[in-house]
Amino acid sequence: MAKGKKFVESITSMDEDFAKWYTDIVKKAELADYASVRGCMVIRPYGYAIWENIQKILDQMFKDTGHENVYMPMFIPESLLEKEKDHVKGFAPEVAWVTHGGNELLAERLCVRPTSETLFCDHYSKIIQSYNDLPKLYNQWCSVVRWEKTTRPFLRSSEFLWQEGHTAHATEEEAKEETLKMLNIYAKFCEETLAIPVIKGKKTEKEKFAGANETYTIESLMHDGKALQCGTSHNFGDGFAKAFNIQYSDKTGKLAYVHQTSWGMSTRLIGALIMVHGDDNGLILPPAIAPIQLMIVPVAQHKEGVIEKATELKNMLSKVARVKIDISDKMPGWKFSEYEMKGVPLRLEVGPKDIEKNQVVLVRRDTREKLFVPMDELESKIPELLIDIQKSLFEKASDAQNIRTFSAKTVEELKENLDKTLGFVNAPWCGDLSCEEKVKEVAGASSRCMPFEQPEDAGVCLCCGKPAKANVIWGRAY
Repeated sequence: MAKGKKFVESITSMDEDFAKWYTDIVKKAELADYASVRGCMVIRPYGYAIWENIQKILDQMFKDTGHENVYMPMFIPESLLEKEKDHVKGFAPEVAWVTHGGNELLAERLCVRPTSETLFCDHYSKIIQSYNDLPKLYNQWCSVVRWEKTTRPFLRSSEFLWQEGHTAHATEEEAKEETLKMLNIYAKFCEETLAIPVIKGKKTEKEKFAGANETYTIESLMHDGKALQCGTSHNFGDGFAKAFNIQYSDKTGKLAYVHQTSWGMSTRLIGALIMVHGDDNGLILPPAIAPIQLMIVPVAQHKEGVIEKATELKNMLSKVARVKIDISDKMPGWKFSEYEMKGVPLRLEVGPKDIEKNQVVLVRRDTREKLFVPMDELESKIPELLIDIQKSLFEKASDAQNIRTFSAKTVEELKENLDKTLGFVNAPWCGDLSCEEKVKEVAGASSRCMPFEQPEDAGVCLCCGKPAKANVIWGRAY
């Protein structure tokens, strides 16, 4: 047991140093490691298995709503990127450029994609001619590069994995409907699959995506009270279409510009999982995306019949859960700590005495509760427990978010709240950029979103005292 205890103590307490706690989990749970390229990471098998489960579930949700997967090039010619001025201005500081092909200087620089709007627009301008060609509902799974100054595994890296949806529609109404539909899919996925509660809302003009008419977001709160943007959905209107001349003939033969959207989620979600559910013993994974839902640990496995019974249970329970067995020669205490660190939702212990009693010990990762369960009840009990763990994780995260959500009427009160306890602060805003920037200057907080649920009377602006146009969720964010 000493080995296992020592292993757990090597994690920095989140109360002592939250950033170090986070990095300890990333490395010790074998999710990722640092690469030799600045700001990049190696996603290790366990971390990638989590991403594969995220990808599999999201991908099916996209396909269920009529979207198709495509793949665009990694490189964007500079002339193509510059066609939409607001867009290129927004990404210019983060762009990585290719200037040489082999030993030869390129005639035109190539941007390593930070996002693919311009590529999709260029393609759409060639394949869309008629209203019969619409809508185009495309999604891409790929990596993108943004030359970040400050990086942290999963949360912010120079290269990261994501999906980016890009759609084209005949009307403004259809594009708006698509934008909100995808935001709702993201919210549903976060809450039902990742057990992460989110606030849905609209970004301010200052915070919206470069080149978009409107940007919608889902925001969540981490253990330390900082906000994390978990997904965004953008309505481009016909701005990109005009820049790239994407026109179609409507039913009367008249030419019209398409209306477009884009939306994306990334491996940042793995960072959110760590910071919403983890504890000082490591990860706690929601069963829906856990690569291993049940880990079987034989106790006194050197004794006759123990490994055989553990293997028999694995074969039986593989029908109802993602199951693995550890028959390595490490001590049981080390194994217990190892799989707690990796956030496996359920651990099954079985030894000689358990076999005699025809029972096993089940241990929940979220509550560490031990249950003695007859072997013939396991096939029904384990799915039941996994459902309960999923539900309990969401409820715990929701309670934590509610406790850290405050209201303020002035910027001084907002600052006082955040200085005392980090979290979300709900406060009225007049809509002026100067007041939004003052909140940043005085309180170090950014506008996270204008939530869809708004009071009938928003009151007066927290900065200038003028009538408020909306209540805004403010916070200090990653």
